[in-house]
Amino acid sequence: MKKINPDTRIIDLTVGQLLDVVEDRVRAVLANKPTKQEGERRYVYGLKGLAKLLGCSKTTASRIKTSGKIDKAITQIGALLIIDADKALELAGNKEK
Repeated sequence: MKKINPDTRIIDLTVGQLLDVVEDRVRAVLANKPTKQEGERRYVYGLKGLAKLLGCSKTTASRIKTSGKIDKAITQIGALLIIDADKALELAGNKEK
């Protein structure tokens, strides 16, 4: 592939050249994207955060929280709810037998 001058107008490129330039740029951006570290945790805060995480209403999120199903993922300090997102999704996905 021939290196294209960055000052070249888009109108002067062929479709193939434009696709090559876009593909090269996407690869460069994805190469610099940080990957999630193994021990890295993701948290959501409050019932609103839990509702967004589970894709439900705040009322349903409140019901799930009070059911005790995801208690191991929740830390509550006063009125503040801190929820380990990955663990909550894992616990919410397990079905009781």
